[in-house]
Amino acid sequence: MRRPKLSTFDATGGLVLGALAGLAVVWVLGAVALLLPGQTDLRRSAQGSALLQRLNKFIPPTEVLNALARIDPFPAINGPSAAVAPPDPRLAHAAGVRRAAPSVVRVLGMACGLGVEGTGWVARPNLIVTAAHVVAGQNDTVVELQSGGRLPADVVAFDRRNDVAVLRVRELGLRSLPLVSARPGTPVAVLGFPENGPFTLTPARIGHTSTVLAEDAYGAGPVTRRITSLRGRVRHGDSGAPAVDAQGAVQTTIFAARLGSVGGFGVPADVVRADLDAAGQPVSTGDCAP
Repeated sequence: MRRPKLSTFDATGGLVLGALAGLAVVWVLGAVALLLPGQTDLRRSAQGSALLQRLNKFIPPTEVLNALARIDPFPAINGPSAAVAPPDPRLAHAAGVRRAAPSVVRVLGMACGLGVEGTGWVARPNLIVTAAHVVAGQNDTVVELQSGGRLPADVVAFDRRNDVAVLRVRELGLRSLPLVSARPGTPVAVLGFPENGPFTLTPARIGHTSTVLAEDAYGAGPVTRRITSLRGRVRHGDSGAPAVDAQGAVQTTIFAARLGSVGGFGVPADVVRADLDAAGQPVSTGDCAP
């Protein structure tokens, strides 16, 4: 007499567990869809899914999901290559580069229910420069110091066109880095947190600055903008990273990789300087980046 009841219980339990497993699969696949590079349409579909929004509302992302998601939606654009000599690995040991390193921070926040990670650098007292797509759609942005401490940050400038954001962090207490115009052929080191890993110094070399038709921080366009090409490896998590020369001055701020090849692009110093001058009260960061 007990066997039918147990069988019914097992069947019902199996259906419930199967449904939960199915929801978990949908949830994880949706998270992965948000992270796939170059899949803008797929990311937008995942972001617009009512089911995923409800799952993220009632089942907040776990540590496992955050481990998958804490990476920036690093764009890849088909811009001009940097026709310069190869990077010089010795630059990572330059005194100026070492002095600049402590002024680089990790930038973290949640957008569309998922964690996003990038890099930022101190440009003025209590002001940090990063890429706009790193903080897009966030209202809980924090910066993580290399000591491990975390501080809340307000976005006080959001330049969608040029993919630049300025954050204000009270009582930051880190040295500001000088900002200079990019000089083609200059060896630099990209200081960042690639792939949400440890702080890394990656050798690179500055290419030419040119005006191109490209996309903005949301992949919309085309828009006319000025970019500086870079020879060297740039990766997810390097968005907002400074490319510093042997004196520790920032020659460009990384925002994208070069489509189909090793290399990347940065925002010119004069564009970043204009955004710093425009920084004021907290501003909206819009929707999350696709």
